[in-house]
Amino acid sequence: MIVTDSLENKNVSKNPGLIGYAHTAGSAVIKPEDMGKVKGKAQMAMRQQTQDQLNKIIRQIELLGRQAQEINDRIEVSERIYDALMNFEPIINHHYYLYEKPDGNDVLSMVAPEEWGRKMPYTRFLAKVFLMADHTWQVEFMNNEDIEIDL
Repeated sequence: MIVTDSLENKNVSKNPGLIGYAHTAGSAVIKPEDMGKVKGKAQMAMRQQTQDQLNKIIRQIELLGRQAQEINDRIEVSERIYDALMNFEPIINHHYYLYEKPDGNDVLSMVAPEEWGRKMPYTRFLAKVFLMADHTWQVEFMNNEDIEIDL
């Protein structure tokens, strides 16, 4: 009997939860984790997430840059129009047409290029503009070949 008792105690651990392998046939399989693999996956996920966030910020910056450029262009066009000859007071929410005279000066007109008939009295048509409520001009059509302001 004593021999049997010592055989049974030979394969039993006092703390089975601390051993690095399954201690009974019904125990869960215990596999050591490759910590390099775990850290590599976590690092890859972190890089992907932060790159996605950076890309969103870059797109937002580009949008803000385009919006700032559009505002700057509106200022430039508005200044050029206000420097042009006007024989009338422009009304908000109406279209006007910017032309260049033979002497090189600009003129703002209420007459569209197709409304002049046989001969337009100006050297060239520059832009179709719309007077906005803030007294800046929205350019709806610009003859880019003939105008210096880049929109």
